[in-house]
Parts: sequence; C-alpha cells; structure tokens
Amino acid sequence: MSVLHLAILLPLLAAPFIPFLFRALKRIHTGWFVLIVPTLLFVYFFRYIGITSDGGVVMETVRWMPSLGINFTAYVDGLGLLFALLITGIGALVVLYSIYYLNKDKESLGHFYVYLLLFMGAMLGVVLSDNMIVMYMFWELTSISSFLLIGYWYEKERSRYGAQKSMLITVFGGLSMLGGIVLLESMVGSFSIREMVANQAVIVDSPFFIPAMILILLGAFTKSAQFPFHIWLPDAMEAPTPVSAYLHSATMVKAGLYLVARMSPVFQESSLWLWIIVSFGTFTLFWGSFNAVKQTDLKGILAYSTVSQLGLIMSLLGLGASALHYDGVDDNIFMVATIAAIFHLINHATFKGSLFMMVGIVDHETGTRDIRKLGGLMTVMPITFTIAVIGSLSMAGLPPFNGFLSKEMFLKATTKVFSADFFALDTIGLVIPVVAFIASVFTFVYSLLIFTRTFMGKPHFEKLPKQPHEAPIGMLIPPAILAVLVVVLGFIPNVLSNTLIRPAVEAIYPSLVEGGQAVEVDLYFWHGITPELLMTIGIVAFGTLLFFTINRWMGIYNRIPYRLTLNGMYDGTLVWSNKAAYRFKDNYMTGFIRSYLIYIFVFMSGMLLISMWWFDLFNFSFGEMAEIAPYEYVLGAVVILSAFAILFMRSRLPAIILLGVVGYGVALFFVFFGAPDLALTQLVIETVSVALFLLVFYHMPDISKKEVRMRFKVGNAIVSVLVGVTVMLLSFMTLSNKSISSISEYYKENVYELAAWKNMVNVVLVDFRGFDTLFEIIVLAVAGLGIYTMIKFRTTAQRTKGEGEHGHEAKK
Repeated sequence: MSVLHLAILLPLLAAPFIPFLFRALKRIHTGWFVLIVPTLLFVYFFRYIGITSDGGVVMETVRWMPSLGINFTAYVDGLGLLFALLITGIGALVVLYSIYYLNKDKESLGHFYVYLLLFMGAMLGVVLSDNMIVMYMFWELTSISSFLLIGYWYEKERSRYGAQKSMLITVFGGLSMLGGIVLLESMVGSFSIREMVANQAVIVDSPFFIPAMILILLGAFTKSAQFPFHIWLPDAMEAPTPVSAYLHSATMVKAGLYLVARMSPVFQESSLWLWIIVSFGTFTLFWGSFNAVKQTDLKGILAYSTVSQLGLIMSLLGLGASALHYDGVDDNIFMVATIAAIFHLINHATFKGSLFMMVGIVDHETGTRDIRKLGGLMTVMPITFTIAVIGSLSMAGLPPFNGFLSKEMFLKATTKVFSADFFALDTIGLVIPVVAFIASVFTFVYSLLIFTRTFMGKPHFEKLPKQPHEAPIGMLIPPAILAVLVVVLGFIPNVLSNTLIRPAVEAIYPSLVEGGQAVEVDLYFWHGITPELLMTIGIVAFGTLLFFTINRWMGIYNRIPYRLTLNGMYDGTLVWSNKAAYRFKDNYMTGFIRSYLIYIFVFMSGMLLISMWWFDLFNFSFGEMAEIAPYEYVLGAVVILSAFAILFMRSRLPAIILLGVVGYGVALFFVFFGAPDLALTQLVIETVSVALFLLVFYHMPDISKKEVRMRFKVGNAIVSVLVGVTVMLLSFMTLSNKSISSISEYYKENVYELAAWKNMVNVVLVDFRGFDTLFEIIVLAVAGLGIYTMIKFRTTAQRTKGEGEHGHEAKK
C-alpha cells in the first residue's frame, strides 16, 4: 500500500484511537490530538500542487478484488487535489474552532471526533478514487458519518429529525447512483472513471445511456442539495456549528458538485445532461435565495444561502459542459463557466466557512441565533462583526472581495448563452440570465440581513440569554483566517490561477487539452463596462430597494400552506408510509405459521414458474424414465390418498396418523429404489416426528370452527396444488434439461480413493460436504440452546411469580 493510500485512510485509521485518548487524557482537549491529522494531510497534499500544475497526475493501485474489477486506485489530478486541499484545509480550521466551541467537560468528544474523522476520510476517498465502486463505498460512508454528526446532540428531537432526513434523502441518491455505476460498467466493462472517459463514444451509443445519466445525477443532486432534494440541508443545521461549517461549506454538499464535474466528460454529448444540470441548478439558485430571506435563524439563512450557492455552482458546471462542444480551448466562450465554477467553489468555502463560524460565535456568546432578538452587537463584538461584514459582502458579490470576481464570471457565463447555436441555448436560454439576476437580488438582500440585523441597530442585551462579549481568541482565529483569504483572493486572485483553478478545469476537459493545449486563467477586477457589470449595478439597486421595503412584501411567504410545501410533503409521506407499513404488517403478520408458509410457498412457486416460462424450459422428455411396477402404483395411490384425506380431517389425531402413512410410504419407495440408508433415515425421522406431533398436539386446544371453514381448506388446497405442480414440473425439467453431468459420478469414482470408505452417503455428508454438515449441526445446537433458554426463563419466571404471591399472602 502506497503513502497516498495511507494518507486517504489516515483519518479512518486514527478514529478508533480517539475514544481512548478522550478517556485517558481528560485534562487535554481531544481536539488537539485530532488537529494533527488534517494538518499533516494538508501539508502532504500541498506537495502535489507542483505535479498537477505541470499537467501531471499521480496514480497508485492496490489490488483488492481484481476478478470483479474492483481495485483501490487512488488518482490525484487537478480536480481531486483541489477537493483534497479543501477537505483537509477547512477540516484543520474546523477542528481548531471546535476546540474552543465544544466544552471538553460537557461534551462527548470521543464520539464527536470519531464521526468527524470518519467523515473526513470518506470525503478523501470520494474525491481521490478512480474505481467507482470504491468511490461509492466512501460516498455512502459520508452519508453515515454525516448522519452521526448531525444527530450528535441526539437528545434533541430536531437533531434526530435532521439526521434521519439527511440519511433518507442522501442514501436514496446513493443507491440511485449505484444503479448508474452498474449500468456504466455494463457498457465499458470497467468501473474505472478513466476507462469510462476513454470509452465515452461507446457509452453514448448504448441504450442505457440516458438511464445511467439520470441515476448518476440523482446521486449528485441529493448530495449537493439541489431542488427538490434540498430540504435535508436546512434541518442538518441542528448539528453543532463546527459540523455545519465543515459539511456545508467545503465537504459533503460539494461531493455532488465533484461528481458532476468528474462525469461531465462521460455525458457531455447529451443535450439532456446540459439542460437538466442548468435547469435544476438555476432554479435551486433562485429557490434557495428566495427562501433565505424569510428565515429568522442565522443558521437557517446560511442553510438556504448554501442551497442557493450550490445551485449557482451546479448551473455553472452545466453551462461549462457546453464548452466540450467546441473543438479546442481557444475562443471557447463557455470555458469561463467552468473556471467560474471552480473559482466560486473555492470562494464559497472561504466566505461560507467564516460565516458559519461567525454564527457559532454569536450563538455561543449570546445564547441565541434569532435575528429578531439580536442587534447592536457591533460595539461589543467588533472582530466578529468584521468577519461577518467581509463574509456577507463577499457572498453578496460586492467588491473588493473574492465573491465579486466569481459572481461576475457567473453573470458573464449566463449572458454567453445567446452566442451558442446548439441545444436551443440561444432561444430558451433567455430564461437563464433572468432567473440568475432575480436570484442574485435576493442573495444581496439576505447577505445584508445577516450582519445588519445581528450587529447593527439598537441593542437589546437585557433580552438575550447571555450577556454578549467578544469570543476568545482561539475561536476567532479560524474564521479570521478565512476572512483574510476572502480579501487576499479578491485582490490577488491569480495566485490560484495556475496552481489550483487551471489544473482542475483541465481535469474536467481532458479531450480539449489533448495535444498540448492549455486553459488560460486570468482573473482581475476591471473588465470595462460589460453586461455583467450593469447587471451587478441593477442587483445592488433592486436589492437595496427590497431590503428597505422588506416588511411590505414579506407576506408573500405566508401564502403557501405548510402541507403543500416540500417539507410538508416529506413529513406527510413519512406519516403515510408508516401507517401503510403498519397496515400492511397487520394484514400479513397474523400470528399463524400456516399464513407465513402460504406467503413463502406462493412466492417460491411463482418465481420458479415465471423463471421456467421466461427461459422456455417447459420441454419435457420421458423417454429415459424407468418402468413403473404395479406395486409402485398401489403404494403411490396410498400416499396420494392419505395426503388428500388429511385435508378433510376434523381432528388432529387422524391427521397425524395419515401424515405418518405418507412418510412411511415414502420410506418404502426408498426401499424399492435400492436406497436402504435413505429408507432407514426416513423411518427414524418419521417415527420421531409422529411421536412429537402426538405429544405436542395432545396439549393443544381442539380445532376451532374458523379452521374448518371450506374457504380456508380451499385456499390451502390451491397453494398445495401450486407447490406440488411446481415441484413436479421442476423435477421433469431437471431430468429433461441436463446441461452438465451429474456430480454423483464424481462421488462414485472418488469415494473410496479420496475418503477410504465405501458408504457414499456417509462420505458425502462427512467429507465432501463436511462444512455443510458442520453448519447444520451448529444451527441445531443454537436452536437447542435457544429452546433451553426459553424453557429456563419460563421456569424462573414461574418460580419468581410463585414466590411473590407467597410473600404477598404472608404479609396478609
């Protein structure tokens, strides 16, 4: 295993040791030990920048299940490295922040940091795995670990609700993605992403192209909270603030964006790929920004703003797919969309991470996040206020911050759709810049709300749960670092151009950069009087107007009843599904074993008959059958009549006797067929079974009237006939459709030579099928222990009850 593999797995390997450190070194905050992991990983991955900047990649493979095409192939290119640095860099700042946010004496830090490391390792596995099955395993681990992180404060109902919601939605998307992965493998014969990109033409020509694409997008949309799957993200805000800052600024929600970017070279030929991503992304941008304005919880505002920003990046990735329909990178008008997507992905991690940490500080120092109770904090929390202003204005897309640059590039990309003469971008594409403009107006409004309602205005400190004051320096350092990056990347953005942005963009366009072509990334503020600059001026003007008249139009949010909202539909679906499940369970969980046997027999017979019909196996040949002797006819008639007569018995005793007749008749058949061992076994089993039946049924009540109704008997008869016919047809089919020779010949030839014994049955049971026999014995032993335990508990319970009644009588 290479160092690269160990780096990916390091958080997972370190996680089991955290609980021991938490218990053994209680005087030291566990976060200090955890901080070592992301810091080392960030330094390690930082060393790869020189390789990816020169167009190189690093690939290391560990053979895992090569026969199934599943190997752990770690693949580092510009795109994977960018995400790895975000995961580890933001992760280190989040861990440092959590040291001062979470009290080591009050919180179960052993659990918290285990979950956090699991999530970190899972995210690294997602972005650095070339094999899609391995990537899927890490993908689902992110869902599990995020479920644990969101539900960390499990004593709160809202935390449990948010964790369950995120799990249900993201796991649904993950399973859909798995279906797409399987379809893609069936097309190219490999789970490797590089192989899929290389065989893109084969995938396009496949009839499963569209289903595979939709299934992959379901996985991406659910993870990146695209409409209508975005509803899990606001409820995930019930997690501790360090978790929110990590999951929703740089990691989990970015996994879907990574998947879309990585799979764009595979699906870029389809107009459906472009329109689905652009449509859902653009509407998510609008819907998130529109709903963020009505929130009164600071975390709620940031949650919907995250939804909005994810929609912005997703729409850019969709528009960027249009660049693949040009012959090269020169004069490629849609290359700016992908550059903007990558740049804004970095910018979003910086300003949104700082804002989440700022909200955590406000909550930690005032005891509330409700903007209706806050205000005037600027005088007592000046550093936090500065962080809030920088992060909010960058998110609003105002200069001189980095968010302005990427937002301008986004607006530029939306206005370029008129220049495209394919996929109807020059006609229907008119909607894209209009929706982008409206969404940006609401983005401006909620960005102003964050810092004005929290830090400006008249203070009401007496109404706050805590007396507000500035946070300790340790809690301020991480958001301050991110705020500084917001400013630095705004003034000198080209520091990222050739180190992170260009290699990531080239990884998305492998077909365009072949033959030595290179993507040019040059980021600067002033581009002249451009359409996007005019749109920005309009956004500020309309946004300011809406901000100062917000009380007049806020009523529009109350027009839609809750039950018609997506959250209301989700809650209603859960309630309905629970009721339906209980009703379905009550219908088939009758408490009667015969009912359960009916379900099993009908399902088994139905599947076998459908399979035989599907594969056209109803072709029987009776030419090689042995002749039936007269006494065999007589014995067969006795067995059949005895079995049929059981149906009409109104008492259990004659039914048991007739059942014994059937068993002994089968034993006689074994004698006639020259199988004395089987005959003896059958006789012993039948004798014991009849004796046990007689012993057990002696203590049972008489057959009730319900059990002797004709409808009940007819139902059993139908099932019995169905099973009998199925087994008979299966037997005839087996005899008539032999494709390979019987294994009995192998036993005949090797029983004496390999096992040194002449009794074939004993040798097969003990030697050739020794493990089967061993496991059967284990099953019987476990069943025996279970029965003994139940009897023992019953005896103990009766004894305890008797002693209690005796003591009660004595007191009287």
